[in-house]
Order: sequence, then C-alpha cells, then structure tokens
Amino acid sequence: MAVQWLFKSETYDNCNCAMNCGCQFNLPTTHGFCQSAFVGNIVEGHFDNTPIAGLNWAALYKWPGEIKDGNGRRQIVVDERADEAQRIALETIISGEAGEPLSNLFSVFASTCSQSFATLFLPIELEADLERRTARVEIPGVMRSTGRPMTNEFNGQPFHIALARPSGSFEFTYAEIGLGTTSITGDMEMAFADSWAHFCVHHFDQNGLVRQRSRLTAWLEQMGSRSRE
Repeated sequence: MAVQWLFKSETYDNCNCAMNCGCQFNLPTTHGFCQSAFVGNIVEGHFDNTPIAGLNWAALYKWPGEIKDGNGRRQIVVDERADEAQRIALETIISGEAGEPLSNLFSVFASTCSQSFATLFLPIELEADLERRTARVEIPGVMRSTGRPMTNEFNGQPFHIALARPSGSFEFTYAEIGLGTTSITGDMEMAFADSWAHFCVHHFDQNGLVRQRSRLTAWLEQMGSRSRE
C-alpha cells in the first residue's frame, strides 16, 4: 500500500522575477532565468504514522534559463528539530519523491533539476504573516530574507494584490502577493531584491494538490463582509 501523507504548509516564496512572475501568468521569466527560495511552516501534516506538523523547511532552486528547459539545481533545508523519521519524511516529500508524478510543486520542479546538493539540517527562523504579506527568514550561514507588501505610491498604504488559481496550478489555489529581498550563500549562492513574493498555503497529499478553501480565502471573505457593513 502506498504511503499516505499530508503536507499543509504556510509558505513564503521569493523569486527573482518582477511582479508578473511567469510561473503564475504562463509567461517567460523576467530575466531569462529563474532563482527562487521557498520557506514554510507545516501547520498540519504526517507521513504515514510520522507527524511533521510544527516543523520548518526550505527549498532553494536555480535554473540557468526557463524552468521548462531544465538543468536546474536544488537544495533542501530541513528543520534541525526534526528527528530521524521526520527528516526522512520531509526530505522525501520536498524532493518530489512522494505522491503521483508531476502532481505538486515539488515533483514538477524535481523533474526539471539535474543537480541536487546535500540536504542541510539547520535551525530555520521563520516569521511570516500571510494576511499582512510580511516575512523574515534566517537560516544561519545559508539564507536571509524579508518580505513585505507593495506600497501604494499615492497614499503610502499597503497595496493589496491577491491571486486565485482555482484550476491549472500545481502549487496553490490562492496567494497573497508582495515583494521580497533574499540573499543566499553556499552551494546555492544567489541574491535578488524587491522582486516577486507570494504568501500561500501549500496543501498536498499523495494524490497531489488538495483543492480546499484555505485559511487565507476564509480571511479574504471575512474582510469582504466587514467592508460591506
């Protein structure tokens, strides 16, 4: 019997593209190549009988051209608090080896990567507020990143952009959009500033993307009802 698993993560992603990230709008990359860093906290999850909720994770990617053209490089970072079973579980899921082929973000990206660096087990500091589109990441010796909302140039207030993907996505059904600045050292050295960032719920299981109303969409509906009061 196949492994039964669930991976539900509140995730911050920053890539080097401008605000029209090609992955989400079916367009070429902004600069002709892609660099991206995903960092998340698992709010609900298991791998068979191994619980994984409460742990942090990161996945770093670099492609020399368009993602579809392959030859990408990847490195996984797993929360050092994870025990041996949890480390195996998270590495299996994030490497794209769990579940149906091409059924989620990890398996799709794995199919485009020709080089994978050794998985790192490190402390991952993550402070992310998905509704406010803010984030702070610190992985010692590897990564620093901050996320923020765009600013309305007329009134100085946060400029709210959200993206719904009711079908066609292998990553999320809804995301809040902002800007991020990231610096990465080591095997995956890269840096980008004030570029595309999104804040989403990654909800996957052995069958692929789970299309269920997330906490973010529930929050959006709540905000809408308040504005009508």
